[in-house]
Amino acid sequence: MKKLIGAVSHHEREMEELREDRAFAVAYLQAAMESLDNPDERAGALLALRAVAEAYGGLGAVAAQAGISRESLYRSLSPKGNPTLKTLLAVLKTLNLRLTVAQPTKKKAKTSRKLAA
Repeated sequence: MKKLIGAVSHHEREMEELREDRAFAVAYLQAAMESLDNPDERAGALLALRAVAEAYGGLGAVAAQAGISRESLYRSLSPKGNPTLKTLLAVLKTLNLRLTVAQPTKKKAKTSRKLAA
């Protein structure tokens, strides 16, 4: 297989963009976290958090600072992961981020009102 000179892998470029632009990294995570509501799309949010953790110190360092074993963090932030709230909050805190709550978009709000009625 011939290697392209000057080519950069998607993963390398993603890490570079996340590290260089903190606002982009936050927006990237915000968009991905919206998919946590849908079990069929949940993997994307976990992989996005994993990418940001990797970009900001690496999973080993983030795990150590968050007080989580590296293996546990790898499992939690895998496509089939199911992190506890404690793990999620610890990782976000290590990345100098926090969990917030927002109202759903109008489309989702209609569904919520039906449930509340």
